Amino acid sequence: MSKTGRFAAVAGLVSALAGPVAVEAQLPAGVTEVASVEGITEYRLENGLRFLLFPDQSKQQITVNITYLVGSRHEGYGETGMAHLLEHLVFKGTPDHPDIPKELDEHGAFPNGTTWFDRTNYFETFPATDENLEWALDLEADRMVNSFIAQEDLESEMTVVRNEWEAGENSPQGVLQKRVMSAAYDWHNYGNSTIGARADLENVPIDRLQAFYRKYYQPDNAILVVAGRFEPARALALVAEKFGGIPRPERAGANQLFRTYTAEPAQDGERTVTLRRVGDVQLVMAAYHMPPGSHEQFAAVDVMTHLLSTRPAGRLYKALVETGLAAGAFAFNYQLNEPGMLLTAAEVREEDSLEMAAETLLETVQALVDDPPTEEEVERARTDYLSSIELAFNNPQGIALQLSEWASMGDWRLFFLHRDRLERVTPEAVHQVAQAYLKPSNRTIGYFYPAEETPARAEIPAAPDVEALVASYTGREAVAEGEAFDPTIENIEARTERFELPNGLKVAFLQKENRGDAVNVGFALRHGTESALMGQATAASLAGAMLMRGTTSRSRQEISDELDRLKAQGGIGGGVTSANGSFTTVRENLPAVLRLGAEILRQPAFDAEEFELLREERLAGIESQMSEPQALVIQAFQRHFGDYPADHPRYSPTFEEQIERLEAATVDEARAFWEGFYGAQGGTLSVVGDFDGAEIRALIEELFGDWTANEAYARVPIQYREIEPLTLDIETPDKANAMMFAGLTIRMRDDHPDYPALLLGNHILGGGMNSRLFSRIRGEEGLSYGVGSNYGAPPIDDNAQFAAFAIFAPENGDKVVASFTDVLDATLADGFTEEEFEGSKRGYLDQAQNSRSNDAVIANMLSNSLFLDRPLSFTSEQEAAIEALTVDEVVAAMRRHIDPAKLTIIRGGDFANKLVP
Repeated sequence: MSKTGRFAAVAGLVSALAGPVAVEAQLPAGVTEVASVEGITEYRLENGLRFLLFPDQSKQQITVNITYLVGSRHEGYGETGMAHLLEHLVFKGTPDHPDIPKELDEHGAFPNGTTWFDRTNYFETFPATDENLEWALDLEADRMVNSFIAQEDLESEMTVVRNEWEAGENSPQGVLQKRVMSAAYDWHNYGNSTIGARADLENVPIDRLQAFYRKYYQPDNAILVVAGRFEPARALALVAEKFGGIPRPERAGANQLFRTYTAEPAQDGERTVTLRRVGDVQLVMAAYHMPPGSHEQFAAVDVMTHLLSTRPAGRLYKALVETGLAAGAFAFNYQLNEPGMLLTAAEVREEDSLEMAAETLLETVQALVDDPPTEEEVERARTDYLSSIELAFNNPQGIALQLSEWASMGDWRLFFLHRDRLERVTPEAVHQVAQAYLKPSNRTIGYFYPAEETPARAEIPAAPDVEALVASYTGREAVAEGEAFDPTIENIEARTERFELPNGLKVAFLQKENRGDAVNVGFALRHGTESALMGQATAASLAGAMLMRGTTSRSRQEISDELDRLKAQGGIGGGVTSANGSFTTVRENLPAVLRLGAEILRQPAFDAEEFELLREERLAGIESQMSEPQALVIQAFQRHFGDYPADHPRYSPTFEEQIERLEAATVDEARAFWEGFYGAQGGTLSVVGDFDGAEIRALIEELFGDWTANEAYARVPIQYREIEPLTLDIETPDKANAMMFAGLTIRMRDDHPDYPALLLGNHILGGGMNSRLFSRIRGEEGLSYGVGSNYGAPPIDDNAQFAAFAIFAPENGDKVVASFTDVLDATLADGFTEEEFEGSKRGYLDQAQNSRSNDAVIANMLSNSLFLDRPLSFTSEQEAAIEALTVDEVVAAMRRHIDPAKLTIIRGGDFANKLVP
């Protein structure tokens, strides 16, 4: 489970709009239709539950999302973090659903739960079958009122959540943000982070959690969304059946639901926070109180945030990054039920002046008051947001999640109102917002490494009457639906067209009607030989990163603006052995997007100033990781298993070596790499979605058919080596969270007879929420927030790897290692139960099918099959092999290939005097 929230840019919204909900006029008993907007219809049960139906026949998936209108805003004294802690406990089961992780795995679901300031939600996306829909609705109805919320579960899960808290404490930016928010709010609970205070997590009594659960987890405080491929009449009947019998609670006494009546007073002076912790990069942050998310001014707040934060045209980027004062700069806002915040920040390298960067940051923000936004800036923001919204219309899964945010602001229809308001934002409206709220007295400044006396105060408007705002709103005509596409391997193969250009570029087309005419294109251009790429890794990486930073005819910003205009999302990058890219757009704009992609690949500018900005950003990024346990452990793991010479393209350099190489690199070296190695002869390209095949084939031949590299291409092999086991601890002082990686190499390719067995065996051992490692180390012992294992074998080389990981408090390091090795040893010795095995097998195969409902996954699958010259039937044959496996065959394969004596175990953390047996 994780925490999330609606971040300021509406471009981040994933919202999909279906056709009108077609149900019979006769609704089930106790169901009332409330409203319908652009294909989404709201109904209400007599017990107060509101639910939305959003059918989309074009995706072989269903998402069920239930949102409770309770978050950290509703917590009392001593209860901080309770909403999030309760979110974890609701996964612990009910009498009828005692093992929820197992059920989720067996139904092939992708699940999660999230907590934010104003709401908590639980969702699962699963293959679209009537059986799965009934199961998911039964699960959510049952755990609404019948979850255990038991003392024994609190004892284990509290330590898991505490470990999540500890992980957050490793981030100076995250901690500084918590301090700034706390200082900015005198009374309102938005000043408390969703994760809560450590003492509250450790000491909250179970009866307070149970009372919190009984009060807020009720039908009259929830909104349910069902989105995807289902029959609306059947969904209506199932919701009425599963939820209709839950009684409406008696809202009296302590069980009453009150509106939050704590109103934050106008801030009456600048506030300052200083944070001093171990770290490598300095930070400055400035926060300003803003109106509620439902307020009519918030569209202008979003646009103001965009013109500050966008790169490279954003005012913060130009003032701080392009001038060399900072390595990075950003801004975002919290759009919430009640008055939220705009946060601006800059990241400054240790040798640079934090004071100068802070002064420039504040001046740049303040300049919006005197230097109004231009029409170009506002139009860029509008185009960016609205393009992203229009593209997002094609994904029904997203709306099931995003409606959580809009419902928590007052009503789900606010999304459409906000979209309409964005279309009408003017420079004058943005200037008015800047004048109203960007006042020194309204800001809180935080430094990671005073107060101005001004009488001016910003009066923040209260939330409007949302019910009145949306009462008569009808929206626009719903977007037409796509076809009902069945994502089986056989159907994908039958619909795929393949061809090869004379220069060797291999292409795959899969044409299908998508919602909103969406289309996805992806490619990989492989280059170089092992000998030619020696000593080229840094130049190759920089060359790939420079592609999107300008062409000979467009600046970096002009590329970004053109992508927005074309309603396209994606990008292009490159490394030492390949260049890769992907774009999502709409049918009518695909030709222009392909032309722009060809321009980026074939006509990069390699501007010297952009190169210096890139170098500074990369140096800051490396320096920020040099004391982080996770980064140090992963680097040590990669270096131990990748024993290559220092100039080899697959060599893994230390952080110090990376810095040295970056400081010595030149733009001419990056350009020379591009000139020598880039071409299409070793490439694969796939297009999936709504497009004209003949038109796009001719265009691809025109754009790439004559493009070949000066250097020959031959794949750089990955050599199998017997790796000596290593046990290593890396000290990272003053870090509250620690990290472990364990692993070994296996001589195997993905066509080995034992590969399917090891895939399934790893899934049961450590592949998800129902795995043995997760159940033991997180579920039973509460030692880790994140724990699991991975296994993968390449298709060409015989260098496979098994790896396990966990995060934990440093004092629990020995316990985590002991539990991991105990689970692995017991699995190899005793195997799996038949019930455990069969349930996990079904879940693994359903998840594989579920993932193929995503066009980007299909595009990547087609590209790989082109490169390997391997039919898609290889995948279906592997899945058939997994289907046929027995528990004895899987355990026998694991015993043959996984030897605990050969494990390398590397840990990083503040272990000095903390490790206990």
